[in-house]
Amino acid sequence: MVLETISKIIKVQLPAYLKKLPLPETIGGLARLTVSEWLRLLPLLGILALLGYLTIRPFLPKKKKQRDSLINLKIQKENPKVVNEIDIEDLKSTNACYCRCWRSKTFPVCDKSHLKHNELTGDNVGPLILKKKIR
Repeated sequence: MVLETISKIIKVQLPAYLKKLPLPETIGGLARLTVSEWLRLLPLLGILALLGYLTIRPFLPKKKKQRDSLINLKIQKENPKVVNEIDIEDLKSTNACYCRCWRSKTFPVCDKSHLKHNELTGDNVGPLILKKKIR
């Protein structure tokens, strides 16, 4: 029953609809169409536009995540990346980098996950760097 209905639409109704459309033979003929003729063409043009968009959609570049996902909302936004250095005398190693983006797989130690986060979101978060003065 369903296939018979679809078959009737494709074989009978669609060709009859297309025959009634005011399709000009040349591109210049488009300029001579009246408003009512354009209105009769709108459903067909809408379907063709939708099919064209659905066809090219997989090839369009992916949008970056919205700025709602920013971690750093107001600290030093004028800088490309926020990095703080603190001298601490009793560190066991000379430098220590701590994560401030909350995405490090070795949290609290920075593994540079902020680089990908910044690229995806437009954020400017960076690590906290603790430095031991060498004497």
